Amino acid sequence: MEIDDLDRRRRFKRARAATAVLTVASLSVFLSSCALDALIWGFDGAEVIKTTSQFARAAAAGDASAFICAGQDPPLGEPRDWEGVTPEEPEQFVSEYWPDQVPRDPDWSINVYVPVERQTEGAVTPGDVFYQETDNGLCVVDVVWVTVIEGQ
Repeated sequence: MEIDDLDRRRRFKRARAATAVLTVASLSVFLSSCALDALIWGFDGAEVIKTTSQFARAAAAGDASAFICAGQDPPLGEPRDWEGVTPEEPEQFVSEYWPDQVPRDPDWSINVYVPVERQTEGAVTPGDVFYQETDNGLCVVDVVWVTVIEGQ
């Protein structure tokens, strides 16, 4: 009987160790990239971040037309304006903050980060991107540009 108990305990310890390893591996996968964004911003916010990354890369390549909503003509600037631009914090559109965008009927806005070496006084850079939700996903309705002011 003692041998059976010892063997049972060993098997139980091995099973617990295997479960722990699988849990850690699963958690690592879950917390990677988009999953971490989903954890912080929710699934919709994570989709805005993902779409903004794709949009900025496409705009930097001069080929962002697939991201633009039908009937919209947001100011995209030049491809070089989008080089290195990354998404920051998504939020559902708040009309009180963005009255000029209300006619475009956005559902989401997200501020974008421009690399520090391009943040020189007087530089005009993309600041916020506005999206509308469609049956095909998110599409861009507007881009707000900002002028860098010294000390800001």
